[in-house]
Amino acid sequence: MKQIFRKGDKKYHNFKVKPQDAAHFEQQAVHDVCATFTLAREIEWATRLFVLEMLEEGEEGIGTHLNIEHLSPALIGNQIDIEAEFEVVKYKEIICSYVAKVGERFVAKGTTGQKILPKEKLARFFDSLSK
Repeated sequence: MKQIFRKGDKKYHNFKVKPQDAAHFEQQAVHDVCATFTLAREIEWATRLFVLEMLEEGEEGIGTHLNIEHLSPALIGNQIDIEAEFEVVKYKEIICSYVAKVGERFVAKGTTGQKILPKEKLARFFDSLSK
């Protein structure tokens, strides 16, 4: 793993909330706003931007945690801006914090973790789960 980032370094990602991003359970719409699980996907991508630059040949990242404090809704059509901040690497786990906003309004905040492991080790582990 390349150690190229320092605490406080930032990455940015944004997305526009589409109708399919609203929460649906058992084919039933819940609210016409961005679902927490959609937000989770986009947050993971924002913090993975650090991982992509840190990977060396033969390595891959795998999520270890995702903490979301969902503070307010984002409506269909809103653009959500995610600011990911590099915090630290602990035992090959990259810890990031983030904030997600619509304009100046906070939508969510929290942390993520992604561990960097050899692809070969991950493949063996995944294979062991299928037996």
